[in-house]
Amino acid sequence: MPHLAQPPASPGAAAAGEEALGRFRFPSMDGCEIGFADWPGRPVLVVNTASLCGFTPQLAALQALWERYGPEGLVVLAVPSDSFRQELGSDKEVSDFCTLRYGLTLPMTSVTPVTGDGAHPFYRWLADIEGFAPRWNFNKVLLGRGGAVLGAWGSGPSPTGPEIAAAVEAALAP
Repeated sequence: MPHLAQPPASPGAAAAGEEALGRFRFPSMDGCEIGFADWPGRPVLVVNTASLCGFTPQLAALQALWERYGPEGLVVLAVPSDSFRQELGSDKEVSDFCTLRYGLTLPMTSVTPVTGDGAHPFYRWLADIEGFAPRWNFNKVLLGRGGAVLGAWGSGPSPTGPEIAAAVEAALAP
């Protein structure tokens, strides 16, 4: 069962969350920056990934989700992280591994901390606002078109499994 966020208490609270979300930027694998403001009005599935984890084969499912629902508006954002000490040593190694082994073409940040005091501001916001922090690699968070957290899942559920696919399809519905 996913952790489903409660609706914001007021329209003002929702606007504040959307505004905060729009400010979050990540260094990307190509040396540029990417962030939620780059995808206005599009749902985003954010997944903290790691190349040396038992859940790493989920990268193939993330790519399949991107190929299936990307044309309809879904963004799948991979956030490689060494927070659980299972990531390769450099952005280049991660990028090469993900591209050569899994054919990833989806947006990917550079290696980014997702837990603790050094966590990226998005993950600190997620913990503060939603009470959700990754407990392991391949935790998934679905953000709606307006930036609201629609659901969060641990490592186990496949990105293409019925639970996440149904949430994605609902987020893409007009």
